[in-house]
Amino acid sequence: MTREEQITHMKKLQDADSVLFLYRDEYYNQNAPSIPDSTYDRLFDELEVLEKRTGIILSGSPTQTVGYHPVSELPKVKHPIPLLSLDKTKLTRDILDFVQKGKGLTNLTLKMDGLTVKLVYDGGELQQASTRGDGEIGEDITHNIPAFINVPLTVPYKDRLVITGEAHIRIDDFEKLRTSILDRNGEPYKTPRNLASGSVRTLNPAVCKERCVSFIPFNVLEGLDYEAVISNSRASKLLKLKDYGFGYCDSYTIDKSATEEQIETYIECLQTIAREKMIPIDGIVAVYDNISYSKSCGRTGRAYKDGLAFKFEDDTFETVFRSIEWTPTRSGQLAPVALFDTIEIDGCAVSRASLHNLTFIKDLELQPGCRILVSKRNMIIPHIEDNLDRGNSIYSFPGTCPSCGAPTRVHTRKGDKGRIIETLHCDNPDCETQWLRQLIHFAGKKAMDIKDLSTATLSKFQEYGWLDSFQDLYHLDMHREEIIRLEGFGVKSYENLWASIEASRHTTFERYLVAMDIPLVGRTISRSLGQQFHGSLDDFEQAATGTYDFTQLEDIGTIINDNIHTWFSDMDNLKLWKELQKEMTFEERTEETMNVEQSEQNPFAGRTIVATGKLMNYTRDGIQAKILSLGAKAGSSVSKNTDYLICGDKAGSKLAKAQSLGVRILSEYEFLSMIDEA
Repeated sequence: MTREEQITHMKKLQDADSVLFLYRDEYYNQNAPSIPDSTYDRLFDELEVLEKRTGIILSGSPTQTVGYHPVSELPKVKHPIPLLSLDKTKLTRDILDFVQKGKGLTNLTLKMDGLTVKLVYDGGELQQASTRGDGEIGEDITHNIPAFINVPLTVPYKDRLVITGEAHIRIDDFEKLRTSILDRNGEPYKTPRNLASGSVRTLNPAVCKERCVSFIPFNVLEGLDYEAVISNSRASKLLKLKDYGFGYCDSYTIDKSATEEQIETYIECLQTIAREKMIPIDGIVAVYDNISYSKSCGRTGRAYKDGLAFKFEDDTFETVFRSIEWTPTRSGQLAPVALFDTIEIDGCAVSRASLHNLTFIKDLELQPGCRILVSKRNMIIPHIEDNLDRGNSIYSFPGTCPSCGAPTRVHTRKGDKGRIIETLHCDNPDCETQWLRQLIHFAGKKAMDIKDLSTATLSKFQEYGWLDSFQDLYHLDMHREEIIRLEGFGVKSYENLWASIEASRHTTFERYLVAMDIPLVGRTISRSLGQQFHGSLDDFEQAATGTYDFTQLEDIGTIINDNIHTWFSDMDNLKLWKELQKEMTFEERTEETMNVEQSEQNPFAGRTIVATGKLMNYTRDGIQAKILSLGAKAGSSVSKNTDYLICGDKAGSKLAKAQSLGVRILSEYEFLSMIDEA
């Protein structure tokens, strides 16, 4: 049978199926048949002939006497081939990079917003259907498949065939159902995805039938290898499934010559198609068409590397808020963290999210037991988006510090656009948690970089009273014998720790300044100050204790200027600054550092460069140092003054801003090539 004949027969099969379903509904449910029994019988016989000729029986076919039999539970199903997710992005530039680094063609297709389902056929008959679950283990939903739309119960292909796809509810069907179906809390379903998830996993297939669950495949895991023309093409296999009666996921196939503008156009076209077909989507998927190459791309712990998902917006998930955990920071501010019932987002268990400040908490009207919506902002940071049960009493804040018991204080400041921001503080300078976090910062990688000194070790040393000042870290050899006898320690562990402490004595202007923890003075600002004052701690101290205007330096505004002067006006801070230097030796500025490459051939000399994302050849510190060595300024944020943005893997909002400002964007390869040419 030719493909044209297959299409013709499939159209006849689908038409006959639909017509008979309507007549059957008239006869059995409405008691108002519009055709004689003889006509119905003739149409029924014709449908049976078509099913035998094609080898395809569609779900819900009137020829099937199989009823909708409920089950008592959903058995677990182990996936031999894990059903992992894909990495995600919100940037079309990432999609372009993905396409260009691949081999062969790339398919752009709809990212349907539903529930992933796997179908297993053998001998031409459906054997099992299961949900994705956690990727390794799902749930058996075979009993519900006869109630699905666009799923054949039999296919002409007799070898093993394993398919994955998305079970979903069309937007028009959802609008009809949402007013009459309530969730477990007695509330209307808010999205087609939530309704689809509950419907697919229901124990009663009759309920599933009422929910109008559709299925569209997006991958063939096993099978359809008998034809060379389609055996190594993902798109060709999916097109073949259409001939078997499955729904079809619209897509565009592109090659490496595609531009970012073309990709944006394809995405818009796919969005239009989804709207016209009433298919709920939350993004677009880019996936390599060559199956052999896809398999060679490998995987991470939770995602396959042969595809990339472009997300329109962050998904939100409903859960129940339980309480707030308050923790003193090293500045004395009490950081509020929301604790809620665990939910899974992008394959990760999430049960905590920052609440930022008192104002944020009050605006949300949080109280224990309320239903909240949680997302991962930019697919990274958990964030509470909304409270679904507003109007109740506001969550109260603690009157004493949970660490030291000292009274708390509400601090008020003006935020953006004059908005009042309230934060909660512990003003006790002897608060143990504050001091521990200051120690952690001081010893951290960005500051003194004392390796082998973990948070747990610092906490233990603090508990024993060995760390009343930063200087005490450099005299822990006084407690050598006591440390060796501690659980988890020994001679070797102590020696490694002491070697790390001794190594940290030799440091730089920048690290020392970061270690002081002046508010908003991080690595980037420290590098700028190091350049301005040529690495001289004395010159910087003189400027900070005097009337020097730091705002004349790029990237330093009035707030940072005031923070520096305020910090150095505190006599305890000034004493720490001077006394701690006695424990250190500082790197001298080399000729290479002082006299950077300023030649006319160097395209970066005098320019402002910002780096973002994960780079292959540089650490964050390494790329900053490289930028400075080229006579350029290492910026921390993208602005109209930025000349270049070096973009690595998983670039975030900086890329979007650079695009909007017309900043020249360089890949790491382009950056290295320009250096070589200079």
